[in-house]
Amino acid sequence: MAVPTEASVREAGPYRPPALTGLIDLLDRHARDRPRSRALVVTGNRVPLSYGALAALAADVAARLGRTGLRRGDVVGLVSANTAEFVVALLGAARAGLVVAPADPALTASQLTDRFEALGARAVLRGPAEAGAARDEIPAWPLRVDISHAGTATVTLDTGAPALRPVRGAAHELSDRDALVLCTAGTTGLAKMVPLTHANVAASVRDICATYALGPGDATVAVMPFFHGHGLFAALLASLASGGCVLLPERGRFTAHTFWDDVRAVSASWFTAVPTIHEILLDRSAAEYPGPRAAPLKFVRSCSAPLNTATQRALERTFGAPLLSAYGMTESTHQVTSEPLPEQGYLKQGSAGPSTGVRLRVVDPHGRTCPPGTRGEVWVQGPTVTRGYLGNPEGTAHSFTDGWFRTGDLGTLDEDGYLFLTGHIKNLINRGGEKISSEHVEDILAGCPGVAEAAVFPVPDAHYGQRVGAAVVVRAGENLGSEQILRYCRNRLSAVEVPDRLDVVAALPHTAKGGLDRQALAGRYAR
Repeated sequence: MAVPTEASVREAGPYRPPALTGLIDLLDRHARDRPRSRALVVTGNRVPLSYGALAALAADVAARLGRTGLRRGDVVGLVSANTAEFVVALLGAARAGLVVAPADPALTASQLTDRFEALGARAVLRGPAEAGAARDEIPAWPLRVDISHAGTATVTLDTGAPALRPVRGAAHELSDRDALVLCTAGTTGLAKMVPLTHANVAASVRDICATYALGPGDATVAVMPFFHGHGLFAALLASLASGGCVLLPERGRFTAHTFWDDVRAVSASWFTAVPTIHEILLDRSAAEYPGPRAAPLKFVRSCSAPLNTATQRALERTFGAPLLSAYGMTESTHQVTSEPLPEQGYLKQGSAGPSTGVRLRVVDPHGRTCPPGTRGEVWVQGPTVTRGYLGNPEGTAHSFTDGWFRTGDLGTLDEDGYLFLTGHIKNLINRGGEKISSEHVEDILAGCPGVAEAAVFPVPDAHYGQRVGAAVVVRAGENLGSEQILRYCRNRLSAVEVPDRLDVVAALPHTAKGGLDRQALAGRYAR
């Protein structure tokens, strides 16, 4: 793949990101100027839903919610898979001036109840539930969207029962300037609750659109769940704001065996996913990838977890498109940095790219800015950064300093402002005073031929305090043992970084958004 020259970068034409103020007017321009253009493609039959029809459904829901007694700035929960119901509920509630709190539909009824009570949600909107789903057990207002093959659509919202909840929890800290509340991690009400204003949303969406030059000619397939920032901002909202199209897979969930059919059905020009899903698609590519002519991707994006460099290059060779690594977090309304499109900037191997709209610092333990190339903690400031955590003054005081968010991630900035991540402070292993990055060792392990996925964790040790443990998943059909993998590591890691214990396992635990579940990992293997 050719690296762009300075002249080619300068010749690229200017790009104008969409003008919007938040979720409320996200659809307005396209519903007015291009009402018949596809906004969504939904259901197993891949039925298109136009911008005009989507805007009408959102307006209908807003009007119905306005008659329930809900007031501007009230919080409503949203429990739904990646379906038309999620999109219509989100945009309709936003038009009604409500603050939306999406939640993972896989949570249990008690977990959902705890989360919404901690937030102080006055009502919960629920999309169609699968048989036996726990979300059926919580009081909620069912919402359903019916779309004909001709693309006409109607919405049903049953607000008759239950009655509105009394306001409790952290809702008093919100106003109608807020658009969303997302949770950073965890599966209970103790998870950190992040308020995001309409201004945060607008800045994030504009930055993502500008980074990838998204426009009406682009389309994508929704891979990541919308209750997390990755799927919500990068795939859904940026596409709709730019006038593109989003295909929502059948039942609203990513399925590898139908993914490329979905890509072809919508003529997708790009998609975004976590490394785990990229690995799955790469492993199945020999049998399932239809080739660049059938799937002419402009680029592929990876975010939410580190992507092994060897895997990135293998994906680029297979898919015939640049794979761009991005870095973001809930507290920054998702994206902070990204590798640029080849025609817009330079690609630097191993980097997460330059800032895409925020200010970055790398600081030492005393809060002093590190010189280029020196490792420290990554701090972020800018229009996408939240004001703090809801109902958690201690967490806010710890993580926010003079408007800067202290990410807890370790990295370096080079002279050009490109960020190179090296791990997370909480994931450092202290082996007799030597601080070892779990992510760095994982990156080396994942580069071993035959290794599909790797996880590194501290193992308690009476002498060193901690030793390096690893669990590795081997690709199907590979005859690879722990000693072969360790031999590979010894040639690429320092002696203290080489795992003291390495287990070959069938699978690793993951969070709902596809990253390693390090808490589950420690409980299962770090003994």
